[in-house]
Amino acid sequence: MNTSRLRPLLLLSLTACLAALLGACGGDNVKPTAPVAVVTPPPQQPLPKIRVGIALGGGAAKGFAHIGVIKMLEASGVQPVVVSGTSAGSVVGALYASGMDAFAMQQHAFALDEDKIRDVSLFSGGVVKGQKLQDYVNQLLGNRTLERMRKPFAAVATELETGKRMVFTRGNTGQAVRASSSIPGVFEPVVIGKLHYVDGGVVSPVPVDAARALGADFVIAVDISTKASGKAPGSLLGNINQSITIMGQRLGAQELARADIVIRPKVSDIGAADFEQKNTAILEGERAALAAMPQIRAKLAQLQRTRVAAQKARTPAPKKVVPKCEPDRLDKLLRRDPDCTPADAQ
Repeated sequence: MNTSRLRPLLLLSLTACLAALLGACGGDNVKPTAPVAVVTPPPQQPLPKIRVGIALGGGAAKGFAHIGVIKMLEASGVQPVVVSGTSAGSVVGALYASGMDAFAMQQHAFALDEDKIRDVSLFSGGVVKGQKLQDYVNQLLGNRTLERMRKPFAAVATELETGKRMVFTRGNTGQAVRASSSIPGVFEPVVIGKLHYVDGGVVSPVPVDAARALGADFVIAVDISTKASGKAPGSLLGNINQSITIMGQRLGAQELARADIVIRPKVSDIGAADFEQKNTAILEGERAALAAMPQIRAKLAQLQRTRVAAQKARTPAPKKVVPKCEPDRLDKLLRRDPDCTPADAQ
């Protein structure tokens, strides 16, 4: 055999084997490292916005103060999305829930003539029939029904036969407002179906619970009722209105306690039938709402923190995902499983 021909072939083979072994054992392929566990936090759902509700109480002509409260809330960036109202509060509440802003409501208030809402009716269970009030509200709303309001709205009345609270959320808006505003002895009871309804202030002077039932997370209550001052009111309407207030005070206090904020405009000097002081009532509503804004903002912030903490408590623990251990070149060459033992465990 010619050894001179075999020698180059042997040298070439040995060189190739050494290069392969050195390549497999050198550099960063000496040994696979243990995979590092990756902590994957679960996706967090964004918290829904706090649904602010406003509960507007009864108080006849004092109810113009509600417009001032709403005006100041809107100017401060607090937008109620749920509305409930009793008596005068149901009138303002219906207009607001229909999409009317506070400035538009104020314009309608200034243009309001008592003759538009007063229809005298003798010998029928009341001095005022109330049909004009119903028609006036429906006209302003374009005959929009309760279920078609832009904001969820409830008008609260009292079922005369049983004394139960009735919360209207469907049907004729003007009729529901009329029922909620039918002060006993002044307005005729409103007949709906087979039942008679009177002023909601008898059972729910400030309808906080109605706002909660509509889905409000945070309820701002506006109380314009006049507390007994030791003096008798100077008119028939004032006497009746104060009598209703006295009857509902204890029940009303319990419901007001369930509100997050209570705003009380200083309208005690405005008579129940004193429509000439509507501008004063609106201004007092603005002042009372402005004074309450720091407390409203603080409580809204606290509620948001509580909601965030509750969401974190409900969130499951993050999952640890361990990547697969991949073989290096030597493992592949020798056809063996990779050694992925952590360095600190060896």
